[in-house]
Amino acid sequence: MFDILHRVGVRAPKDQVYAALATPEGLARWWTTDTAGDSKVGGGLTFRFRVNGQEIGMFGMKILELVPGNRVAWQVLEGPSEWIGTKIHFELRQERDFTIVMFRHEGWREPVEFMYHCSTKWGTFLMSLKSLGESGTGQPSPGDVRVGDWH
Repeated sequence: MFDILHRVGVRAPKDQVYAALATPEGLARWWTTDTAGDSKVGGGLTFRFRVNGQEIGMFGMKILELVPGNRVAWQVLEGPSEWIGTKIHFELRQERDFTIVMFRHEGWREPVEFMYHCSTKWGTFLMSLKSLGESGTGQPSPGDVRVGDWH
């Protein structure tokens, strides 16, 4: 199995960063504006990505863990075949005036080209989370950074 790993420091309180990860409203401010779902363990989240009004991707997640101020975890139930069954984790800790976000998208069966793309996109979205925490404005889809022909 293979994992995507990122570490990002956000100059914002841990509870503020957690709220951006643990609620549909928070997620819509940095990942994709088309976010719907729950804010409780066992619930679900749906994320849709569009370009020029055309849907280019959809992900359905089950919320596995919500530890206020510390941890969020999901399991992918719907989406591209490479994502099905993978898990996404956000671990938070405070270091001085930074909230450190340790991100892990684990369980990829093989390091296919799509995994490379997704790693880059996760990096851009984590920078969007950083921007949200530090300035109040993220760059969620559809206003995110385009990194190539797959968007």
